[in-house]
Amino acid sequence: MSPADSVDQPIIRVEDFDLFYGGFQALLKVNMSIRPRQVTAIIGPSGCGKSTLLRSINRMNDLAGEVTTRGQIIIDKQPIYGKGINMVDLRKRVGMVFQRPNPFPLSIFENVAFGPRLHLGLSKTALREVVEKSLTGVGLWEEMKDRLYAPALSLTGEEQQRLCIARLIAVSPEVLLMDEPCSALDPIATDHIEELIRELKSQYTIVIVTHNMAQAARVSDETAYFYLGELIEMGQTEKIFTRPQKRATEDYITGRFG
Repeated sequence: MSPADSVDQPIIRVEDFDLFYGGFQALLKVNMSIRPRQVTAIIGPSGCGKSTLLRSINRMNDLAGEVTTRGQIIIDKQPIYGKGINMVDLRKRVGMVFQRPNPFPLSIFENVAFGPRLHLGLSKTALREVVEKSLTGVGLWEEMKDRLYAPALSLTGEEQQRLCIARLIAVSPEVLLMDEPCSALDPIATDHIEELIRELKSQYTIVIVTHNMAQAARVSDETAYFYLGELIEMGQTEKIFTRPQKRATEDYITGRFG
């Protein structure tokens, strides 16, 4: 989707989407739209289906075993459930950051270069340019440029999470999925990652799952509240937090439930 496209046109549409783990239904008839170059937060109590939905957007749930789905998720007009979907290409277009940073046991350089080398077949010069651009994009280049071949696992938790984000943006995805990206970080590191999220939304569509409602209020443009696998309410974040339409949403936001 080009920058000229209106943000009113969704990049992701979830249509009557059900998901089952074996005989357990984790998502029930979910319908929602996610707009480009915005941050959409998904909130709700533990076990409500937040992470399940997030993982459905790049079909990471396919790796969970006995999973069946009904309905459809459409990304940039392409249905992603059905025959003929190239999973490698899908997960290149839709990258994911997990609760705990998961850098590869390689150097800083090789972590960022891994995807472009695999997918793009770049020359050494072009590869280094991508690594520099990606690390610059997450605010790590100045700190890391003189130690690019140090082990990634030697970095702090915040640096590792930034590195994982750099690893994703190195292959030019359309969508970044973030599953509790600050849950393993201290408050100062959390503030830095939230600032990074706000900066990245000018280039990427971001969907973030968070238990931290203050974080959702700080970083997101739209918020979706889930309960027991159902989407209860979705709208502009400011309205969800100050003038929710559903009593269930108000009860959760105000702490009377959950």
